[in-house]
Amino acid sequence: MHPETGLLLTLAGAFGAAFLLGFAATKIKLPPLVGYLVAGILIGPQSPGFIADVNLAQQLAEIGVILLMFGVGLHFSPGDLKKVQRIVVPGAVLQMLVALALGTGLALLWGWSPSASVVFGLSLFVASTVVVLRVLEDRSMLDSIDGRIAVGWLIVEDLGVVFALVLLPAVLGAISGDGGGSTMDLVKVIGLTVIKVVAFIALMAAVGRRAVPWLLTHVARTGSRELFTLAVLAVSLGVAMGAAAVFGVSFALGAFVAGVVISESDLSYRAGADALPMQDAFAVLFFVSTGMLLDPQILIEQPGKLAAVVGVIYLGNALWPAVLMILLKHPFAASLRLGAALGQIGEFSFIMAGLGVTLGVLSEEGRSLVLAAALVTIVLNPLLFTWAEWVIARVSRYPQLLDRLERQKAPRLIATDLWEAMPIGHVILIGYGRVGRTIGEAFQRVGIPFVAVESDRRVVDAMRTLGVTAVYGDATRPGILEHAHPRTAKLLVVASPDPYHARRIIELVRAVNEHIDIVVRTHADAEQQLFEELGVSKALMGERELAFSMAYHSLRSAGCEDDRADDVIQMLRGGARMPTREFSSIMPPVAQT
Repeated sequence: MHPETGLLLTLAGAFGAAFLLGFAATKIKLPPLVGYLVAGILIGPQSPGFIADVNLAQQLAEIGVILLMFGVGLHFSPGDLKKVQRIVVPGAVLQMLVALALGTGLALLWGWSPSASVVFGLSLFVASTVVVLRVLEDRSMLDSIDGRIAVGWLIVEDLGVVFALVLLPAVLGAISGDGGGSTMDLVKVIGLTVIKVVAFIALMAAVGRRAVPWLLTHVARTGSRELFTLAVLAVSLGVAMGAAAVFGVSFALGAFVAGVVISESDLSYRAGADALPMQDAFAVLFFVSTGMLLDPQILIEQPGKLAAVVGVIYLGNALWPAVLMILLKHPFAASLRLGAALGQIGEFSFIMAGLGVTLGVLSEEGRSLVLAAALVTIVLNPLLFTWAEWVIARVSRYPQLLDRLERQKAPRLIATDLWEAMPIGHVILIGYGRVGRTIGEAFQRVGIPFVAVESDRRVVDAMRTLGVTAVYGDATRPGILEHAHPRTAKLLVVASPDPYHARRIIELVRAVNEHIDIVVRTHADAEQQLFEELGVSKALMGERELAFSMAYHSLRSAGCEDDRADDVIQMLRGGARMPTREFSSIMPPVAQT
């Protein structure tokens, strides 16, 4: 490999292999993450053939870690956590302690050092946020109480990982330092680290919470999507690097705090949507680079140890949370499903294991065991859900037992927007230009609840001043439409003029609400026919509606009675006119204006 093309070859090999194997994984009903890890194994130094540059891949993966933690911070909502704090805080803390104890104890039984055992235990006590959120979304549980509890559980786990990532280097450095690792030295190091972290968080709370949203707001008002995306990336990477350089904290914590200071702003979901493509791309590189470090021989040479690690994960991350939830008087079925969702490890386990290797505490064998266990548990996660549903079905045969276990039903919740909770059966209005504004005013006059989605920040600010519930962002970008609650809407009105955007928006909404009525704006007969084939309730061509209106007023001005003019327009609307193909054949070409 030539040095000048090493980066390009690494990117091409990583993205190509990840795409092929990620696509193959989805075809057999597995998370794409499995394909990414296998892709890393195939292009890593442990496999024959093409070998990517591991050092370059790991440097690119660092960007993936920063953007991943930035995304976690963006979705960190103290309000959502507060709603379920009585369940998730004690439950998640107890679960992490038990999983940590089980993992640490297992490593100590193998004769590992205490430091390596603790790092190994920390790598096993947190579930994969990516996998859990995908499972909840696929099972339509994300907006339920059970989904909120699972998300809150993940938030507590993520916070535990963040604190562990911050304190671990300081603690291990004090233990292995020249001072012999005395208690006083350890307390000093931990105290200094805590002071630095608190100072950094205080600075971001006092300055960053105002400065960063102010900056993004002014950039958004320029109307440039590219500038806004660059601003989000500059904030996430810049704060992460500045936190590491000035305060000595990890990149991960800096990126997490940068996301948190934006999370309470109404720009949070737009920032997340614009950063998501880059986050996804570099996160894939992170998973591929992780797979490159996995020695596949461990699956053959140490199956006993691997089985023990998988058993610890199931005991600490799946069975114990389910038991805890039942003890906390949560519904039996929901408790088992939560345990099944948490029954694997993923991206944060990789980060923790990598940190242990970097610090010289955890061996490559330990990291390979963590990576292999993650791969196995993610692959087996659908089977764990199948087993949970089987147990639920068996228990449901005994009504008295089920009544004792099912102490309450878990009603559905509608996720609240940042400004206003929408009732069931509202209207989603895409675009608030001249056409959309008129439609919105009509809804307001008759009292029909609606939420508008608009990509012009200045228009959104004006709408909110007038009391209109508005979502800022491009409706075709990931995550934007979710804030308009398409699952509970009864009507979608696409007033924006771009037919390609309209088709994408229709696909996104239909994916979560196949019975929704849709009214869309078109500019050509071919577009109108295409939308009708997509099942759109009404596709209106702007020029034709203008022609109908002008024809109606022209007939009245020419002396035609109102009823007769209405009948003629209705006949024209019904298609009683010269066919377009024949008309076009006898008309001379008209210059386009």
